[in-house]
Amino acid sequence: MATRRRTLLKVIVLGDSGVGKTSLMNQYVHKKFSLQYKATIGADFVTKELQIGDKLVTLQIWDTAGQERFQSLGAAFYRGADCCALVYDVNVLKSFDSLENWHEEFLKQASPSDPKTFPFIVLGNKVDIDGGSSRAVSEKKAADWCASNGNIPYFETSAKEDYNVDDAFFTIAKTALANEHEQDIYFQGIPEAVTENEPKGGGCAC
Repeated sequence: MATRRRTLLKVIVLGDSGVGKTSLMNQYVHKKFSLQYKATIGADFVTKELQIGDKLVTLQIWDTAGQERFQSLGAAFYRGADCCALVYDVNVLKSFDSLENWHEEFLKQASPSDPKTFPFIVLGNKVDIDGGSSRAVSEKKAADWCASNGNIPYFETSAKEDYNVDDAFFTIAKTALANEHEQDIYFQGIPEAVTENEPKGGGCAC
């Protein structure tokens, strides 16, 4: 039986509650946006398949709750991650100031083999609000923070307007793929009945 090979990449999305983590994911995966805010309880994930070069990649994007009372769930969800996206709201200074804490929290909980080279990406979301007139964090300030924390790639996004969302997640996927260390999933010598009944998603692969 031939070997079936696909690459599963686990991406964790972190940031304060209300910055638009779920909206960004829904826009990217489902091309949908809702004005109704619903806080994420615990954690949830969505998957999207994409082609990067000659590889078929399954991006598993974990949306974790921003509320502090759920942060204790972190370790189990963070482990095995290939990339971490830090999200803040460009109109809320506090959410930007929290990036440092989220950055440290991830490294502490995920315990990557080399914390200095583990890939992060920062997304400054909600750039569409008031045409940008209510911004509390300048693009330069965010870029400077990213530069001082290991030259983290930075994107300004709008989940509502679908601005830069695809570009940001494609960069996340490429970055995760570059970081991925032999975490491909191999199906070899498995009975046909098992492979045919493979779960189509919704199960925890953490």
